[in-house]
Amino acid sequence: MNAPEQASELGISQQNVKRVSYTTVLTLAYQSLGVVYGDISTSPLYVYKTAFSGKLSLHENDEEIFGVLSFIFWTMTLIALFKYIFIVMSANDNGEGGTFALYSLLCRHARLSILPNQQDVDEKLSSYARDRSADSQQSLALKSFLEKHPIFRTSLLIFVLLGTCMAIGDGILTPSISVLSAVSGVKLKIPELHENYVVTISCVILLGLFSLQHHGTHRVAFLFAPVVMAWLLCICCIGIYNIFCWNTQIIHALSPVYMLSFLRNTGTEGWVSLGGVVLSITGVEAMFTDMGHFSPLSIRVAFTVLVYPSLILAYMGEAAFLSKHHEDIQRSFYKAIPEPVFWPVFIVATLAAVVGSQAVISATFSIVSQSSALNCFPRVKIIHTSSKIYGQIYIPEVNWMLMFLCLAVTIGLRDTNMIGHAYGLAVTTVMFVTTCLMGLIIIIVWKRRIINAISFVVICGSVELLYISSSICKVPEGGWIPLTLSLIFMAVMYIWNYGTMKKHQFDIENKVSINRIISLGPSLGMVRVPGIGLVYTNLVTGIPAIFGHFVTNLLAFHQVLVFVCVKSVQVPHVSEHERFLMSRVGPKEYGMFRCIVRYGYKDLQQENYNFDDSLVTGILQFVETEDGDCSRPAAISSGQIGNQRIQAFSTRDLSSLGLYHETSTQSQCDVGGTSSDINQSEAPPLKGETLRILKAEESGVAHILGHSYAKAKKSSPILKKLAIDVVYAFLNKNCRDPDDVLNVPHTSLLEVGMVYYV
Repeated sequence: MNAPEQASELGISQQNVKRVSYTTVLTLAYQSLGVVYGDISTSPLYVYKTAFSGKLSLHENDEEIFGVLSFIFWTMTLIALFKYIFIVMSANDNGEGGTFALYSLLCRHARLSILPNQQDVDEKLSSYARDRSADSQQSLALKSFLEKHPIFRTSLLIFVLLGTCMAIGDGILTPSISVLSAVSGVKLKIPELHENYVVTISCVILLGLFSLQHHGTHRVAFLFAPVVMAWLLCICCIGIYNIFCWNTQIIHALSPVYMLSFLRNTGTEGWVSLGGVVLSITGVEAMFTDMGHFSPLSIRVAFTVLVYPSLILAYMGEAAFLSKHHEDIQRSFYKAIPEPVFWPVFIVATLAAVVGSQAVISATFSIVSQSSALNCFPRVKIIHTSSKIYGQIYIPEVNWMLMFLCLAVTIGLRDTNMIGHAYGLAVTTVMFVTTCLMGLIIIIVWKRRIINAISFVVICGSVELLYISSSICKVPEGGWIPLTLSLIFMAVMYIWNYGTMKKHQFDIENKVSINRIISLGPSLGMVRVPGIGLVYTNLVTGIPAIFGHFVTNLLAFHQVLVFVCVKSVQVPHVSEHERFLMSRVGPKEYGMFRCIVRYGYKDLQQENYNFDDSLVTGILQFVETEDGDCSRPAAISSGQIGNQRIQAFSTRDLSSLGLYHETSTQSQCDVGGTSSDINQSEAPPLKGETLRILKAEESGVAHILGHSYAKAKKSSPILKKLAIDVVYAFLNKNCRDPDDVLNVPHTSLLEVGMVYYV
């Protein structure tokens, strides 16, 4: 079996893995412990405590304890093991997981894309893999329904944003409840310690955690997996000890009969307490979201071999202890720890809480980065924290926002029970969004019968709705926190997406005709001065309106003119050799080109390489192969030799470039590949146009960006004026400028202000 076949069988992205072996899978499984499972592994710290809060504390009998354990066991088995491990992870998008990965799959197969400027040529990307088998009648009907009814596409987007916002809320609540629960254990050994000191210690740990984010995690990441493994082994061994020490009959609680008995005996109080039981599966969504760093198989191995059995034994052991110590229900976890090992376990618990918090914070950075790439979040500054590990990023604005909200929750609530009520609602909502998206994927992407999708949604969705309903009852006791935060984030994300799409619509309606530009002649009615001008635009065709201002108001412009469109496509990653898409605008003597720079929704647009050099090299490569003979070796500029920069590209590299025609008079070519040193004397001479571009580059490169201001039309409804003139204008003014996102040097930047009405 070759490498791609192995990667396909194991569910590993071919971009990230070239050769897979059992050793590799086991290594990835071990490493995934520190990144993926920190959150769900620390759940035993607070599950029983939260479940038996409120009026259920009046029912602290063995039968109720057995019932809660039965709910925990079957919830972990049905949702974590059956739903996520065996089914949802099979729906990965080129090895990537999460809400946006599922939505991306649907967008590619049902044309639901929220991204503008999508082209047919994008479907030729190597990562744009689609099942070419014939659609079933049911999948065709569902696709047709979604494509014909924009209101349902908008509703689906809002639904996805809801899940995303709840996931961001998870990033706020997880550090608070994990650290506070771990630190509160010290009160068992120091009873006189006031609660204020516990909260203060927790805040200091959280403050230190967020303050160190800008350094990245790569320096200490090697410790994460050992910490989580030590934690899992600790709670597993303690669980086994408690089972044999206190109550071996606890194994009978695994029978689902105890769940029915629990609800029958406790009634409404038992139903409301399920909001605490669901905390046992916090982290399963993060397990799916973070799978892109590893592989589905490695995550499955780690969960089924170590994580799942360790957690089940830990919950069983704690329940066995509680069956003999009803009075310790609110401090059961630390009370169940044997005295000789208390302090070592306390230290490991605190470290595990920090690791679990770090994993959720990093996942939040990734979610915001993806949202921004899909035009669903204001532009933010993304910083690479590791030059060796791809995808490790730091977002200053998001980091300080999370820190402020985490501290506010910790200080304001001061109680893990109330934080748990808020946490449960956020977790169950995200899981329900995933279930609904999976129902659509089963029909549209997998092309299975609708009965299969309905069965999946009914089985998993009914369980999640049960937990959502119980969590909603706790809205006054902390559940209002994720609801409020999610509504705020949803409003921000939807308004930003709405304003961005309206701006794109304005650009399309006001673009300048190419024929009008060509009619001005090769000089474009101006003096063409030496140099290269890069005009940034959202358009993949036509001339942007900002260039019309130049033609009308300026007397001079650069000899070489390039319209640059930086866009995201509905795939997680775009390989480097497929990044640039070049075409010519007008006849050759006009010296105008179009460069489309494509990124996946998980790619980082703030690249470390020199963008100007890469773009100019791509133009030269396009010019040298424009005649269609992509197998012809060409000498292209790249390194200083005298006054020119020369680089040789091998036949192997150029033959991989595909040419296609956008229109009858324009051609485009994917540009990229790896350079190769060949004898300069063997390369044919450079074209005259190539020499002119090299000379223009020596004169300098200027960047021209349009700075747009949106205003609602006078006839617009009040709600629309509020959204555009107030909220969107505020976000647009205070977010990062496009030149910051694109790393444009300020010394060569020229901004053009424009006002557009929507």
